[in-house]
Amino acid sequence: MTETPIDTPIDTPIDTAALRAHFPALELGVAYFDGPGGSQVPDVVARAVAGTLTAGVANRGRVTAAERVADDTVLAARAAMADLLGADPDGIVFGRSMTALTFDVARTLAAGWAPGDEIVVTRLDHDANIRPWLIAADRAGVSVRWAEFDPATGELPAEAVQAVITPRTRLVAVTAASNLLGTRPDVPAITRAAHEVGALTYVDAVHAAAHVPLDAVALGADLLVCSPYKFLGPHCGVLAGRVDLLQTLHPDKLLPSSDAVPERCELGTLPYELLAGTTAAVDFLATLAGQAHRVAGDRRQQLVAALTAVDEHEQRLRRRIEAGLAELPGVTVHSRAARRTPTLLLTFAEHAPTAAYHFLAERGINAPAGSFYAIEASRALGLGDGGGLRVGLAPYVDDDDVDRLLAGLAEFLS
Repeated sequence: MTETPIDTPIDTPIDTAALRAHFPALELGVAYFDGPGGSQVPDVVARAVAGTLTAGVANRGRVTAAERVADDTVLAARAAMADLLGADPDGIVFGRSMTALTFDVARTLAAGWAPGDEIVVTRLDHDANIRPWLIAADRAGVSVRWAEFDPATGELPAEAVQAVITPRTRLVAVTAASNLLGTRPDVPAITRAAHEVGALTYVDAVHAAAHVPLDAVALGADLLVCSPYKFLGPHCGVLAGRVDLLQTLHPDKLLPSSDAVPERCELGTLPYELLAGTTAAVDFLATLAGQAHRVAGDRRQQLVAALTAVDEHEQRLRRRIEAGLAELPGVTVHSRAARRTPTLLLTFAEHAPTAAYHFLAERGINAPAGSFYAIEASRALGLGDGGGLRVGLAPYVDDDDVDRLLAGLAEFLS
């Protein structure tokens, strides 16, 4: 066998072998199909977290070296997330989680709502982009209008959301990609309809950010949220907001804390080590495109190229899995939208999804079962609160992992 010279471009979207070498967790021999619940972390991210914890750090400032470490870490993380999301660094807000950030924003926005106002949520969304709005609406005496998706196809047509938007709508909350089914709605069409009546848009990009390039401005998102631990980073939440909008918001805060944007939206001292890990994750993502797919340019351009390559890699594997599942008896694939992330929800004619989950786990294949907090979507599919077996891809999943998954499911069903 003739080896390919290292200086010869290889026309593959990502170099999976080189990528996998950065993930210590893969040395355990496990095939990880649980990325939608949280990805594995590369060594460079772990080193960034540890390095910040031991670097000599203090509260933010510019006087001592320790203060400068903290300040530089925050500013670098804001810049990194702005590049990833196509947003303004001055509109990047960090929080404990996407859920915590959404509750904070919901409370803040609801202070300006009144009886007679309406908000729109969808059955497709994760509960973190539903329940905070329902609770806030109930307290403000605001009506809630639901946009329904099609359980047969998994599609959420823009028309279904547009149909429930009225001149009284104050907010439209919608997912950029379903964490349960992978469905990617036409967010720009939905946000245009919201803006036509003067409503704000809140886009949950937690699942989408791990798989496809995002542009908050092109999406029409007034406020967009995501979670770095879904895209190879540490556990925290990120909100990208329009700066002019954030300047009009006045969330609850301590008297001495900064009233500047975005600091006024952040409660307490930020976790500098997690922000350093977030920057490292974004920088790592920017390197993922294979030689033939790489581009010259700034980090934003490299991220778009890299995530385009990731999407191509993951979609190829998704098609392989779907083809293999079609050969197995009694398997229903509920993920059928025309445009979707590499996320498959499965149920079985004669077996409980939890039984498949445990069977695979015993063989070193992680594919969990449940509704994964997309409780409204699971119920709309007729699966109750139990959901199904979710198979989700990540950049480090390779063909050998797919072979193991399909073999494991074949053995389970036999």
